[in-house]
This record gives sequence, C-alpha cells and structure tokens, in this order.
Amino acid sequence: MGSFLRQQPSCLFILIILHLVAHEARTLSSDGEALLAFKKAVTNSDGVFLNWREQDADPCNWKGVRCDGPSKRVINLILAYHRLVGPIPPEIGRLNQLQTLLLQGNSLYGPLPPELGNCTKLQQLYLQGNYLSGNIPSEFGDLVELEALDLSSNTLSGSIPHSLDKLSKLTSFNVSMNFLTGAIPSSGLLVNFNETSFVGNLGLCGKQINSVCKDALQSPSNGPQSPSSDDMNKKNGKNSTRLVISAVATVGALLLVALMCFWGCFLYKNFGKKDMRGFRVELCGGSSVVMFHGDLPYSSKDILKKLETMDEENIIGAGGFGTVYKLAMDDGNVFALKRIVKTNEGLDRFFDRELEILGSVKHRYLVNLRGYCNSPSSKLLIYDYLQGGSLDEVLHEKSEQLDWDARINIILGAAKGLSYLHHDCSPRIIHRDIKSSNILLDGNFEARVSDFGLAKLLEDEESHITTIVAGTFGYLAPEYMQSGRATEKTDVYSFGVLVLEILSGKRPTDASFIEKGLNIVGWLNFLASENREREIVDPNCEGVQIETLDALLSLAKQCVSSLPEERPTMHRVVQMLESDVITPCPSDFYDSE
Repeated sequence: MGSFLRQQPSCLFILIILHLVAHEARTLSSDGEALLAFKKAVTNSDGVFLNWREQDADPCNWKGVRCDGPSKRVINLILAYHRLVGPIPPEIGRLNQLQTLLLQGNSLYGPLPPELGNCTKLQQLYLQGNYLSGNIPSEFGDLVELEALDLSSNTLSGSIPHSLDKLSKLTSFNVSMNFLTGAIPSSGLLVNFNETSFVGNLGLCGKQINSVCKDALQSPSNGPQSPSSDDMNKKNGKNSTRLVISAVATVGALLLVALMCFWGCFLYKNFGKKDMRGFRVELCGGSSVVMFHGDLPYSSKDILKKLETMDEENIIGAGGFGTVYKLAMDDGNVFALKRIVKTNEGLDRFFDRELEILGSVKHRYLVNLRGYCNSPSSKLLIYDYLQGGSLDEVLHEKSEQLDWDARINIILGAAKGLSYLHHDCSPRIIHRDIKSSNILLDGNFEARVSDFGLAKLLEDEESHITTIVAGTFGYLAPEYMQSGRATEKTDVYSFGVLVLEILSGKRPTDASFIEKGLNIVGWLNFLASENREREIVDPNCEGVQIETLDALLSLAKQCVSSLPEERPTMHRVVQMLESDVITPCPSDFYDSE
C-alpha cells in the first residue's frame, strides 16, 4: 500500500506534464487548426493537402503555406488552380496575420465568409474563377491594407457594399462577370476604376460604366411636381428595382441549386475515395465489363481482378468528371481509368447510351475509349494512357519547354480532333470544356482531345444548341457565360483561348493579366491596339517564326471574336492552319485509327 502511495504522485505528475504539453502543442498550431478546418471543408482536390498533417506543430512546411519566420504565423496561403471543391469555411478568418490569399481558378462554392474581414493585414485577395455566391460582405471594408481584390467570374449577387469605397490602398479591383446589381459606390476610391472592373453585371449602374442609375433621373431641373406624382415615380422606381433584384435572385438561386446538386457528386465521390481497399468493395456487389470492338484483349475476369487491387496510390489526376487512375495490366500495357460516381438510375441509363456512341468514335486526335466497367456505385471508363500527360502540366508545371514546332503541332492536333467532333461525328458533339488540361500528349507531344463525350451530345442534327452549363472560367465565350447556350462557336472561342495559352505559356487567368483587370483575350486586344501583338509570345519558346506567329495570332483573334458569327468553323480553322501556318502537305484530317 505504501509503495502505491509513493508511486501515485509520480504518475499524476507525468499525466499533468503530458496534458500541459498537449495543450501547448494545440496553442502553437492555432493557424494550423484553422487551415485544417479549410482542408476539411474541401471535398476534392488534386492532392495538394497530402502533407497537411494534424501532428505537425505548425503549418509552415505545408504545401501552399508560407509563414513569418519568428512568429510561425501564416502570412501567405496560395492554393490557386488546385481543383479545390467545397465552401470557404469561416475559420479562415482566424488567420489574422494573413497577407496574401490566392484561391482563384478552383471550384469553390457557397457564400463569401464575412470572417475574412478579420484578416486586416490582407494585401492581396484573389477569388476569381470559382462558383462563389451570395453578397459581398460589408466586412471586406475592414481590410484596410488591401491592395488587390478580384472576385470576378463567380455567381455573386446583391450590391457592391459602400464599405469598399474606403479601401484607400486598393490599386486593383475586379468584380466582373457576376450577377451584381445597383449603384456602384463612387464617393471614394472605387470611382477610379473603369468599366473593365465591372463588365458582365447587367444590373449595375454608375459613372464608372457610363450607365445612369434610375434614381439619378429624378432631377429638380425637370420642374416642380405634385406630391402625388413624385410619390408615384418613387414607387414605380422601387417596384422596378424590386423586379430586377427578384429576377437576378431567382436566376442566382437556380444556378446555386444546380451547382450544389453537381458538387454533391463530388461529396459522394470523396467518401468513396477514403476506402483504402480500392475498388474491391464496390466491385464485389456485381460488376460487368463492356468492351468496344475488341479494343481490350483481356477477359472480363482479368480486368476485374486487376481493378480490385487498385487504390489511391494509382491516382494520376482529377478532372471535372471524376478521378483518373493508372491501370497497369500484367502484360505491361497501361490504360487510364476514369471513375465516375453514379448518382441515380436515370443518369446511369444516360451514360450507357452515351458510352455506346463514344466507343464508336475513333480518330487519330481523340483519346480512345476502349471500354468500361459497370459497377454498382460507379462507371469505370477505360481509356488509352498517354505518357506525355496533359498540356496544362507541360506548359505550366514541368521544367521542360516546348519549342515552336511542338506548339504548332499541338495546336494542329487539337484543331483536327475538335473539327472531327463538330463535323464528322453522328451525332455531332460539342465539347463545351476545351482547355489545356483536356488536351493530352503522347510521348512525341502529339495532341489528343479528351473528355469530349462526357458533356451533352447533340442528338438532333438540326439543333446546334445545348443549355447545360459547363466549362472552365477563362475559356468561356462571353455569350455562353451570359445565356448558358453552348454552340459549336463557343467551342471555337475556347479553342482560340487555348491557342493564346500555348503561344504565351500563360493560363487564361494568369495573375499578370488579372492585376490589369483583364484575361488573356483582353490582354491580346490591348496589345493589338498598340500594334504589339507579338509580345504575347512566350519568351522562353525557342525557334519562333514570325510569319507563322502572325498567322496564328490572326487566327486566334478570329476565334475569340466577341461576335459568334465572325468566328470560323473548326473545319475552316484546320484549313487555315494547314495553308497559312503549316508547310503545305497532304491533309490527314480524315485519318482515323
């Protein structure tokens, strides 16, 4: 008994020390806890959070995070273009030493957290190119150190808060391509920004965009009016405003509901990915393999057996339609496996019909769909594996540089693939998401168009329109962003943007453009106004030929014309490329494999 009493104090002492150490560890990682809350809110990404670990004392070595040395406080959070899906949680406001927040080019949705107003040392805030909705919080007016604010290309609604007018250090401001309404504040700094900062918001008015607000029309110079007439005019003005706000709110609500339903697929997929046993669970409930035209020289049993061994270590990418895995067969052949989670039986039957068509689409410049596995919870599409990766990776992430001839060859291959979809498929196919990450390259840097059939097929050859909203900000034609009506000409616009991206080596919404309130098309137009178009070319590109550069710039300008009727067809684009850019040779446009 005495021995126990002698040992008990020491045990208690150890427990107290452990408790204090654990408590101290938590206080040291307060910023880390806020970032972990952000990570938890994000339901899908490209793997950027793999080294964000709870057991770390601080987040300073996490990818995308930069800390102040002495204090270990987070000052920069840079997660642009990492395919993030989810809301921005209110915990982000706990990073009160944050100076730079770059989240552009993702698929973030939901409202802007007012808690961001607590980050009073914030100097740069870039949230463009997402699906953020709701109002701009008035708390953003508390960001007194803010120099750059970009909320463009989202689905924000309501008015621009007057509190932003007092941001005295603001030099870059962009809220274009949203659903904002009302008068633009003009009593402070916002009066200095021109129309490019507000374009695409049909409900806005103010001197910055040369649009007189209705309230300003009630001028004393119009002569005296009776009280009843004045009251009636005010009432009519209020009713008109209410109608505009109601219409915009309705459209915004419908878009939000559609987006939430779409992102629900990602939520469901995220839960499925957490099972580290691979596909074994979902395959054991009964699966079947469909092969097109003998393209898979394996038995269904061999394919299913190989699928059961796969897990997250086989992930090689994530696109707008699903996660992509590397499928290596025992004989050394490698394929790409795209996993699309099922949501309902109606969608399942739609994909069965669509995949039958896609399996018959064969062309030299299209990624070949060889077959698919129909499991109880998902579709597993089996494509050719292209070892060169995506054009996006080669242009923006890999150290090796594409020379001039390689870039021209990629442009021509992408054009031929897209032209085949528009003019030679039956039914014809509008891609609706042409971008560099959907152009895959083989070992010789020859281009293949991917993800072409996972968008809406045009089944009626007399109808050239589909109204399902898709695509990636920066590549979308202006009329498509306004109406949601996709045509072959909206694909042509996206192709023109792709050409500019290949020539410049910069993404369409590169920060160097955004800081000027422009995208890559706006930058080209600005350079053209000063006869400096050639300056858009990547300075690191070797072997540039001036004549072909001028021809490509001329073609790109036609493709990105603001008027759809002025854009050429993709068939005409191929003709112009072969006659004006490529040394004349027999066309292989109709070659297929």
